[in-house]
Amino acid sequence: MYQFSFEQTKDYEEIEVLFDLCFAPGRKALSSYRLRQGVGCLKDISVVVRDKDAVLAAALRFWPVRIGFLDSLLLGPIAVHPTQQGEGLGGQMIEIGLRRAVDMGWHRVLLVGDESYFGRFGFSKLLDVAMPPPTNPARILGCALSPNAWDDVKGTVTRWVS
Repeated sequence: MYQFSFEQTKDYEEIEVLFDLCFAPGRKALSSYRLRQGVGCLKDISVVVRDKDAVLAAALRFWPVRIGFLDSLLLGPIAVHPTQQGEGLGGQMIEIGLRRAVDMGWHRVLLVGDESYFGRFGFSKLLDVAMPPPTNPARILGCALSPNAWDDVKGTVTRWVS
């Protein structure tokens, strides 16, 4: 039995430990981390999963970014503890997070990942959107949360400023 909720400030350290466990030591050198620098994740969309003993099993974060003058969400990182992988927690977090994003009025989400996995959630390659280097352009994916949300969206993803 798992409990899904949205991130709270008290979850921060535990989530960072999970991300350190699941990702390579250089994870913070990736271009997506430069977009997150100095910007807080959107806790009211970011998903946390705890097991029956209230131990963190998985986490997914969303961050605001810009493409030109358009706001977008950046999905990631997403991590499931190695002992709970294969139980569908990642997919459930994505579905919960995307539904919440729609409810909060967001129109588009992007990520850097494998289309073979994320395609089932509505993500596909974004041909006219670039991430800061070094990012493989074939791995830049987008999901429209409202009709035509990615139509005519072009440019480089930049850090969000309020």
